[in-house]
Amino acid sequence: MKNLLQILSLGIVSFLSACSDQTDKLAIATASNMQFAMNALVEAYEAETGTQCEIILGSSGKLTAQIQEGAPYDLFFSADTKFPEALQASGNTIGEPVIYAQGQLVLWAMKENLLVSLEQLSSDEVSHIALANPKTAPYGLAAEQVLKRLNLYEANEYKFVFGESISQVNQFVISGAAEYGFTAKSVVLSPNMLDYSNWITIPDSLHAPINQAMVILRNERSMTDEAQRFMEFVLSEKGKALLQKFGYKTPPSKPFPTEERL
Repeated sequence: MKNLLQILSLGIVSFLSACSDQTDKLAIATASNMQFAMNALVEAYEAETGTQCEIILGSSGKLTAQIQEGAPYDLFFSADTKFPEALQASGNTIGEPVIYAQGQLVLWAMKENLLVSLEQLSSDEVSHIALANPKTAPYGLAAEQVLKRLNLYEANEYKFVFGESISQVNQFVISGAAEYGFTAKSVVLSPNMLDYSNWITIPDSLHAPINQAMVILRNERSMTDEAQRFMEFVLSEKGKALLQKFGYKTPPSKPFPTEERL
């Protein structure tokens, strides 16, 4: 368990490194649900191109605030489309946001003998349910939508433990602070979690689509061309295959459904 918590804390180290003067590295601000998938994408891209990358993890909302305050990031991989669109509207981007994946929400527990179901959330045996802050984390918003749609929100609100991001939700579940947590499918499919987790996929029909967009950021680091190449790599067949390995749906020939569905 200690090793898993250390892995999930690497985002702090990445943030400190990216804020240092490393102009030769591509700084990629990444929503926490993408932690393990982004590690795989970066590893493959560095091996193919020789370009070094720096990953900065956080909730989509927190990263957006950092970018608006001048954080020196080159790319932003959000867990939704709204935060990148807000950055575009404020003049912080080069070009328009591009959808790179559609995420999937799961409910999970670390104990193998614990029944994982949405109905079980209302059990008296469940004391804490972890979800990300709906205001800053799109997966937290999706979890809130699911609970409200099934009339489970008000009855269980006293059990909720909110994390600033998916990473903190994961820490709550791994540490035992919460019996259940709503997280990204990419987390439970990561090699570090396969032997520990017990989970179910939440039907897409219970929440608005989690369309995730990436965008190049405007700054003075002269990394725009490299940022564009990384975006193209993510949308390539190799990039899509890596995303699919972590449970993401990749852009089909026709657009994903929009968030306005619910």
